[in-house]
Amino acid sequence: MRKPKVLLVTPSFQSFVQQDIIFLSKNFDLTIDSYNWKRKELAPIYMVQQFFNVLININNMDLILVHFGGYWSFFPSLLGKMFQKPVYIILHGTDCAAIPELNYGSLRIPLLKWFCKKSYDWATRLLPVSHSLVSSGNDFFQKGLTIKNGFKHHFPFLKTPYYVIPNGFDPEFWKPNQNLSKSPITFLAVLSSEQYILKGGDLIMELAKRFPECIFKIAGMNKPEFFNLTTENVHFLGNLNAEKLKAEYQKVNFYFQLSVFEGFGCALCEAMLCGCTPIGSKVNIIPEIIGETGYILEYRDINLLEKLIRKIIELPQTYQVNLKARERIIEKYSLENRKKMLLSSLTFE
Repeated sequence: MRKPKVLLVTPSFQSFVQQDIIFLSKNFDLTIDSYNWKRKELAPIYMVQQFFNVLININNMDLILVHFGGYWSFFPSLLGKMFQKPVYIILHGTDCAAIPELNYGSLRIPLLKWFCKKSYDWATRLLPVSHSLVSSGNDFFQKGLTIKNGFKHHFPFLKTPYYVIPNGFDPEFWKPNQNLSKSPITFLAVLSSEQYILKGGDLIMELAKRFPECIFKIAGMNKPEFFNLTTENVHFLGNLNAEKLKAEYQKVNFYFQLSVFEGFGCALCEAMLCGCTPIGSKVNIIPEIIGETGYILEYRDINLLEKLIRKIIELPQTYQVNLKARERIIEKYSLENRKKMLLSSLTFE
């Protein structure tokens, strides 16, 4: 039996994108459309190349699946509409947000916002990874000042149907190491240099000064050259592959997700599966992911965070994994659940 043919458009290959590609390839004949969209000066050239590539291949496709809204989603959505091919756009976060104060969000850039809007208008269905990407607001960044985001907030007249499909995680890969004892005063965060303020890197650095007895690890970036660190309790781990990242999750007892905006929080879920106790911001879906298995920071306030950490480390600690955190992710965000929901959503005639 012939596999349905899918044009899969993605600007990048994060672990969650690769994971989708792996399981979708078992059910569909995938053709990958991807360019180095980080080279913004080449975006017009890429768009022309993409237009003709999609135009040539679209009649052979049963449907189009796009990761992230952006310049790359424009022509696939337009041509899908013209040639009556279903177009599904998976929304991950930055494509639903505008936070100019932090230079974050595709929708803060007028031209890019227009490309996203037209793509969302023409799509058959939008597939956000959390309800918070539809419409949400919080005052975590500045108490009393609510920042609203979500595609329904930015495009209130958008009529395209949507269906929330959470990210999913493999508990057989992301699991505790029973042969290791977790350190009770070691903290880990995963963030890139571009996300340093967005995900609370500056808060973590200040915490390190206030808690010299604790160890703080940051994966995803190297120590910036402009940092003048006198403390030895902060370790920059650089970019880690999945195996090495898992090993770090397995060693530490606490995981930080202190984002001002978070489309989902994949690293948070991975850490929880490895038995880390989560400490997260009261933002988007983070409190829902954590539930009663960890701690929530109400506002982006270093003194409030210090108070929370002092409370945590003064509690009787054990070297055992946080099994409740692991069980929560298995129950709510399994990879099998994402497979089932995504496969059932990708319909075509």
